[in-house]
Amino acid sequence: MRVNGVELCVETFGDPADPAILLVMGSGASMDWWEDAFCARLQAGGRFVIRYDHRDTGQSVSYEPGAPAYSSADLVADAVGVIGALDLGAAHVVGMSMGGAIAQLAALDHGDRVASLTLISTSPAGPDADLPGITERARRAFAAPQPDLSDRPALLDHLTNLNRALASPTRPFDEAGTRALWQRVLDRTANVEASLANHDALDGGDRWRERLGAISVPTLVIHGTEDPFLPYAHGVALAREIPGARLLPLEHTGHELPRPVWDVVVPAILAHTARRA
Repeated sequence: MRVNGVELCVETFGDPADPAILLVMGSGASMDWWEDAFCARLQAGGRFVIRYDHRDTGQSVSYEPGAPAYSSADLVADAVGVIGALDLGAAHVVGMSMGGAIAQLAALDHGDRVASLTLISTSPAGPDADLPGITERARRAFAAPQPDLSDRPALLDHLTNLNRALASPTRPFDEAGTRALWQRVLDRTANVEASLANHDALDGGDRWRERLGAISVPTLVIHGTEDPFLPYAHGVALAREIPGARLLPLEHTGHELPRPVWDVVVPAILAHTARRA
């Protein structure tokens, strides 16, 4: 679809007459990380489900590696633009990690397009004293050298290990499923080098934590209690800053949305998005 002046790959599930949910994934992540079965469960709950590839991911527009010709504000405008391109007045926005930051800013700057917020594994941003940093285990994983992109098995090992470092240490890690998902992601990605580099090169923009009190839509904050990338205190702080927000802790969960928690997360999202936008 033509969205915000660029081509974005967008996929929908269900009946547009049902309450619409826009799924916004994290940094460098294509729509594939909102897994097919997860989307199907939301659709089965009577929702019109929308997922899309960010710029420099999947089949959406890509740019020169290391030189993205867009800003973080453009990613916010893209999310809002998808809602408009589908001729929807507004949508319930579900964002994970960087997608949660995009969702917060969409609600602050384009409030007429956002019916509710579900914020997963994200943060009110900072840096601030009450927002702990990344754990040493995760830091070591991200510091590991990236293999040659032409060596697909080595690249799959590397990327799967990054997900392992972000996962809960107290729940068995689904190595086979994660590796298979990375295989699908790489197969769909127009420019793998750009997808692994360009979102990290973006400026995060101005602080918005002090503005969160202006969010007036119903907000659900979902956060893993063992998140090594944005520790649980980020979710606690976020729920505290947004008026009326509800916090749903996910035990034995890291910076991830593993299948074992879907039985908690999907009903919570369905209950939170029951009202048509």
